[in-house]
Amino acid sequence: MAETSLSQAKADPTPYKGSRLGGLLHRNETLRGYLLMSPTMVIMTVGILVPFIILLVMSFWTREGFGFDTTLTTTNYQRVWTEPIFGALLSRSFWISGVATVATVLLCYPMAYYVAFHVHRNKMMWIILMTLPFWTSYLLRVFAWKVILGYEGVINSGLMSLGLIEAPLEFLLYSQTAVIITLAHAWAAFAILPLYVSLEKIDKSLLEAATDLGDGPVTRFLRITLPLSMPGVIAASFLIFIPTTGDYITPALLGGPDGAMIGNFIQLQFGAVNNWPMGATLSIVLMLWISAIALVFLFVTRKAQEKIA
Repeated sequence: MAETSLSQAKADPTPYKGSRLGGLLHRNETLRGYLLMSPTMVIMTVGILVPFIILLVMSFWTREGFGFDTTLTTTNYQRVWTEPIFGALLSRSFWISGVATVATVLLCYPMAYYVAFHVHRNKMMWIILMTLPFWTSYLLRVFAWKVILGYEGVINSGLMSLGLIEAPLEFLLYSQTAVIITLAHAWAAFAILPLYVSLEKIDKSLLEAATDLGDGPVTRFLRITLPLSMPGVIAASFLIFIPTTGDYITPALLGGPDGAMIGNFIQLQFGAVNNWPMGATLSIVLMLWISAIALVFLFVTRKAQEKIA
């Protein structure tokens, strides 16, 4: 009897296969996948969706004295649409974040390419060395760049000692330039890793075949390497553009009046001004704009990949 039960268990490794739910799980691989993901989905729903709904509802409130008027109204959205300061802050934020994203991807792509194609031993060590500077605190790195770009910092002091300039370069600190440089360095690790993964997965035999067919290095890169690495480029761009658009620490410490971004204004609404409804409105508007830009970016890159292919 025991041997019969054991043989049946080996023949039927799926537990509870005879039950209705067990049979459904056995037949439907997608349902099994969702069941395995259910704990994570519950946590994400509670941790992301619920606060988003609260933020959305609050965006239709208004501030009244030291409290809030919970009467639903679109006054805050009308202000964001009509007052020029909000459009200027959004445009500046997208510009700074976009330039920082492009600069980061362009700087990190060669490093990831070198490790993926030209390093054959101890690749993990190279990855660790490239990401080692980012093991320190984000705030410490921002302060480090403040010292480097300062009026008496490393760059200005070095240029003045060489006699190349007579006075410190004022545009290096408390400007959009300082914010872009700092953001590009601070988020470089988030670009190197997805770029390296996408380049490492490219089948090297395709490059050898292209070489045998007479393609030069540039043509081979444009026809094979770049299109196949686009998933990594897209992932790196999203990982940088989305969080940097709402960054408020770097602009607050290095941006000055010309480098302030929408994140600084949102932080001000939730902080000193105590206008949470307006802060919630700006957050919702920012998320909608980022979603729209992301969809347009995906559409454009997909069309470009189709033309290259």
